[in-house]
Amino acid sequence: MDPGWCAVMTRVGFIGTGSMGLPMCANLVCAGFDVTAADKRPDRQAPVLRCGARWALSPAGAAADAGFLITMLPGAGAVTEVMTGAGGVLGALSAGAVWIDMTSNSPAAGRALVAAARARGIDTLDAPVGGGIAAARAGTLQIFAGGDREVLDRSRPVLEALAGTGCITHAGGTGAGYITKLLVNLLWFGQAIATAEALLTGVRAGLDIDTLHQVLGASAGSSAFIRDDLGALLDGDYLASFGLDRCWEELAAITQLARDLAVPCQLTGLVEDTYQQALRRFGPVKGELLPVALLEEQAGLKLRREPR
Repeated sequence: MDPGWCAVMTRVGFIGTGSMGLPMCANLVCAGFDVTAADKRPDRQAPVLRCGARWALSPAGAAADAGFLITMLPGAGAVTEVMTGAGGVLGALSAGAVWIDMTSNSPAAGRALVAAARARGIDTLDAPVGGGIAAARAGTLQIFAGGDREVLDRSRPVLEALAGTGCITHAGGTGAGYITKLLVNLLWFGQAIATAEALLTGVRAGLDIDTLHQVLGASAGSSAFIRDDLGALLDGDYLASFGLDRCWEELAAITQLARDLAVPCQLTGLVEDTYQQALRRFGPVKGELLPVALLEEQAGLKLRREPR
């Protein structure tokens, strides 16, 4: 790293200031970066200004003269529209800039965008994140980075403002970050479905749900979902932080990748199908665990803690 490098002299464009993007934007400001943000929703201007960032009237305005551009958007379609649609951001970025897509995107959707960026002399990283809103606020996100190691090293000061110590992983070449994030989400979604089915069976058989929760959490069958998220579900929280349609789109992307690679994916397909059924039942609303609500409906049984 250039010893003369200074955060406050580095301009970062940030596109997508939703529940994840806004605290990330704020952490970049706190780290000393000159941040200019944009969002298609005008009502995001006030919170962006409150966190100390500048506001751009368009994504291209946020990208102009930026050394780094971060996109944190709902999905593949939104990234493609922002980067190459009318007034596309790729035309506003200068050669030598780094575009870091932190969206939970698919490698297939990102491939053409990366090629277009590189043709303009723009370096790229796919760097989706794990940890959720709490980690975004705390600056302790887990980052899965795909791309050239040199570009990642050049981008580390920016990424370190968003991630915990030791939480930036170079997953591999271009697209590896996207794939890693999709695999992480696949396993979490699958754990949620398998745990719900196990609990429904146990409760229907007469087992106490609180005892079962405790036993599973301390057993060989435990998982991050059981340890960290099951308690919220048992309190009736279906985790309305992410859209059900986006969950299904991610599962569809990883299922298709497995099929393209001729890898057995029967369980992956079942998890995707369950989320698709829930999407048909509830619509594109927020709720990562609404497929569990679907299973509860089918069983005629709610998974809830005993009243205290």
